[in-house]
Amino acid sequence: MRTKDYDFVVVGGGSAGFNAARVSAALGKRVAVVDGAAQLGGLCILKGCMPSKTLLYAAEVLHRARSGSAFGLRIPVARPDPRALQARKRRLIREFASYRTRQLTGSDFKLHRAQARFLDPHTLALSDGGRLRSPKFLIATGSEVSVPAMPGLREAGCWTSDEVLKLDFVPRSVLVLGGGVVACELAQFLSRIGSRVVLIQRSPHLLREHSPEAADVVRKALEEEGLEIHTGTQIVSVAKDRAGYSVTFRQGTRTLTRRAEHCLNALGRRPATAGLDLAAADVKTSPEGRILTNRWQQSSAPHIYAAGDCSGPVEIVHVAILQGELAARHAAGVQRLKPVDYNLLLDVVFTDPALATIGQTEAQLLAKGTPHLSAEYPFDDHGKSILMNARHGFVKVFADPRRGRLLGAVIVGPDAGELIHCFSGPIAMRATVFDLLKAPWYHPTLAEIITYPLEEIASRLPAPKA
Repeated sequence: MRTKDYDFVVVGGGSAGFNAARVSAALGKRVAVVDGAAQLGGLCILKGCMPSKTLLYAAEVLHRARSGSAFGLRIPVARPDPRALQARKRRLIREFASYRTRQLTGSDFKLHRAQARFLDPHTLALSDGGRLRSPKFLIATGSEVSVPAMPGLREAGCWTSDEVLKLDFVPRSVLVLGGGVVACELAQFLSRIGSRVVLIQRSPHLLREHSPEAADVVRKALEEEGLEIHTGTQIVSVAKDRAGYSVTFRQGTRTLTRRAEHCLNALGRRPATAGLDLAAADVKTSPEGRILTNRWQQSSAPHIYAAGDCSGPVEIVHVAILQGELAARHAAGVQRLKPVDYNLLLDVVFTDPALATIGQTEAQLLAKGTPHLSAEYPFDDHGKSILMNARHGFVKVFADPRRGRLLGAVIVGPDAGELIHCFSGPIAMRATVFDLLKAPWYHPTLAEIITYPLEEIASRLPAPKA
């Protein structure tokens, strides 16, 4: 049985793993990446960000065409071609995945195409019969669809996001279980291509990680498009028969049942670590299965790091990359590092209207007792959004009450995922509302709406010294 030695071994070739390996190799380390997936590329490229946003954008174009009369346009026919949608998606994903494959196979590290499990804290056994030894490891195995303990759910065999992203037909009706990002995005996609959609969410409001006021904007828009939404529910049972699926749930004092031809389980994801035998490496996890890490991404076994979805605290690609790069540098002994700053967290939900946040949320500021000022402005009173017929939502800004330093922002409305980046540099640079108001803001643009809450906050602060 052959054993190979490396300075740094990465398990998982997705966004966190690839970028960690790249950084470690650039620091002169002998690096190996272990990835036994059927196809290289990672969740984002193959089954997450890129395929979902490809389809969501196509559905948005379809929705705009069907809404032509609101703009004085006559568009006689606008309908989806699911097979053509899938062909375009597959072509694009092949391009993205091919590029990642070239990166993984043509870099200054060794790629092992195998599954891995720990034999002891410093040794991995590979499914091809090999073994790898190293003084330092990074676990970056991502996440997988979770099937919660719920009567009938596992037996019913519901779709997951994987199946929905491969659909080459328009389902007549779909029950969507869940109200998070994946549930809301795919529910709207299905509705826009022609499915009757019923969404059933356990939490009191959609998108529970976001504020109720922002989530309610998304809910209102979805309901206007014809989705039936139930929140604050307790699912009693999920069942399948020859006619399709039925879900029975309690909502307040009522017990309701909804039926559809198909059912999508969008109730969340779990860390994909089951086959690693983490106990053999003395790596501890949370009750939910996340690998517990410190601010340097070290696990309970300090020489074993974790990054990305398998460790959290969020499942966001750019955060996974930051975590992976930090782990690689820390493992290599680079000095004067800074941990990932989650006060700069950027998050986007690609519904229409989109919902985006950056920095600290209002709930976090209140929980910490952090003094702050806030101001908001609605899109239905803004010139560019009115002429776009995009009236849902608002921009809200949070700032320090002494100098006006920006603490966070939330945008729910047209192009929110793009507009939120107006705050990225300024918040990272600890800028104030006065700093942003020095910049030119072109009229008429969506972006200029940001100036209105900035001006309101500025009016409640002493003018800065020249």
